[in-house]
Amino acid sequence: MITPDLTDKNIEQLGGLFPSVITEMFDENGETKKGVDFDLLRQILSKDLVENDDERYRLDWPGKKASLLKANTPITKTLRPCREESLHFEKTENLYIEGDNFEVLKILQESYLGKVKMIYIDPPYNTGNDFIYKDDYKRSKEEYEVEIGTTDEKGGKLFKNTDTNGRFHSDWLSMMYERLIVARDFLTDDGVIFISIDDNEVHNLRKICDEVFGEENFITELIWERAYAPKNDALFISKSHDYILMYTKTIEQFQVGRLPRTDEANARYKNPDNDPRGVWKPSDLSVKTYNADCDYTITTPSGRPIEPPAGRCWSLSKKAFFERLQDNRIWFGSDGNSVPSIKRFLNELKFDGMAPTSILFYKEVGHSQEGAKELVSLFEGQGHFDGPKPVRLLKRILQLANTREEDIILDFFSGSATTAHAIMKLNAEDGGHRKFIMVQLPELCDEKSEAFKAGYKTIAEIGKERIRRAGKKIVEELKEENQKLNLGEEMVDPEKLDIGFRVYKTDSSNMKDVFYHPYDVDQNKLPFVVSNIKEDRTAEDLLTQVMLELGLTLDLPIEKMSILGNTVYVVQANALIACFNDNINFSIVDEIADLKPLQVVFKDESFKDDKDRINIEERFKRLSSETKVTVI
Repeated sequence: MITPDLTDKNIEQLGGLFPSVITEMFDENGETKKGVDFDLLRQILSKDLVENDDERYRLDWPGKKASLLKANTPITKTLRPCREESLHFEKTENLYIEGDNFEVLKILQESYLGKVKMIYIDPPYNTGNDFIYKDDYKRSKEEYEVEIGTTDEKGGKLFKNTDTNGRFHSDWLSMMYERLIVARDFLTDDGVIFISIDDNEVHNLRKICDEVFGEENFITELIWERAYAPKNDALFISKSHDYILMYTKTIEQFQVGRLPRTDEANARYKNPDNDPRGVWKPSDLSVKTYNADCDYTITTPSGRPIEPPAGRCWSLSKKAFFERLQDNRIWFGSDGNSVPSIKRFLNELKFDGMAPTSILFYKEVGHSQEGAKELVSLFEGQGHFDGPKPVRLLKRILQLANTREEDIILDFFSGSATTAHAIMKLNAEDGGHRKFIMVQLPELCDEKSEAFKAGYKTIAEIGKERIRRAGKKIVEELKEENQKLNLGEEMVDPEKLDIGFRVYKTDSSNMKDVFYHPYDVDQNKLPFVVSNIKEDRTAEDLLTQVMLELGLTLDLPIEKMSILGNTVYVVQANALIACFNDNINFSIVDEIADLKPLQVVFKDESFKDDKDRINIEERFKRLSSETKVTVI
């Protein structure tokens, strides 16, 4: 007769909101128990840096708290559309975003909160060898010791400093930590993230993922066989595999995508006794775990008594065995005299398809050379990028994530855009409408590289061109396959395949500093502030920022129309209507109000004075009472 333990319940609820604060600690008996890292919770809920050095079970490094603070700090950046570099801007639902991926994640955070089914990233491996990426986050010993305070102002050692290699990992961990913290909120409740990594940082990455996503949401550590031939000149062991960590947002809601059954697997199911329930395969009736109730003699139809194998017993109790015997679910072999087995029917399997294995063999998903050849083929003999993943590997990951119809897939280390290629390819195969968001820093290509010589100045340019070429090739292949279809086979319409993408680039806010920092402006500066909007910004720039601030996704259809000589943007039918022209009058207000938009946006300069602005808001209340009026 004990009342519920509310502490445990509260810890569980807190863990659902902030998985990273759940840790292990000692109770009064010296036993480990689940608890809350209150210092970390204070940091998550604080806008200032919180200091506390109490020991606990966790991975720490110099800069971790600063990284957490950075993840929770707002930024004033925005995205600007770039139509000239886009493909099918008007109708596509795919995005390609150029910019620092941390800034992009922060910018998209509100619009894509809980809307992304799958995230895949192939980040720098912290080896110093990656092509183009600046991924060598190692510090000098002096820099490291200054930051963590191992020397005093006279240069003396404050404590014994062993020659650990923590300094080689800290910046890389901070870089990953702050991005994963923000990225977690993008996932749907049944969403899943895959992270490619090698053995240089897999141990550290696993620990920070346990903290960010919760170790209870760990699915597996996939092993990808990336090389098909050993390197005979390897110093010790020829490394032929990489890892892909797999975590879900909520383990109870995630369902893994099962693989189609192979002919080999189906061949194991037969029907030698013509059972009306269909094909089946025999399953061993004995188990190792001993249970006295399951230790009995079975008599075959021919009268032969059979005991369980030595050290084992039957998997069924005597009662359960006879129930299945009467239901014709026990098989004694074609001679009726063999050791009994249970019939497992194919049509009674709990799941459709086969359970995936944790090893991704190159014969099934491709190897690193296949990825390189795919890029060479697309770029007519030039690879332009080092180490691209094969399309088959990304298609397998999309299957494991159980992605369907309208799911959104995010890759914020896009690289050569293999993820986008795989999504378009899979959509062409199953008629899906999966949408991608590719994010890539416009990192400059080495001037000596073949990519630079071919005219590609940045990795982002390579990625965009790959999507253009891959999309065109996929459509051509789809048309050829449709011509080979037999009567009755379902065709995927090439016209419905989305192979386009809207390009956006990060930039400073469209608003002048006075908009965000009014306390920095004195009276002497006010006469020069004619407009709160920067002079080089377009109406589409303003529309993009408004959509993001209102929490609208950037894949929504945008219609540009003219109403009484004014340019008006209509987003998703009547979800948002925006007009940034000057001298807004009641005539256009009446026209817009007739469309019954949920949101309408004007700019402050559109009104001659405050009286006009107030009157227009009152007019909307009368003509379209559900419309929310916003002025920037």
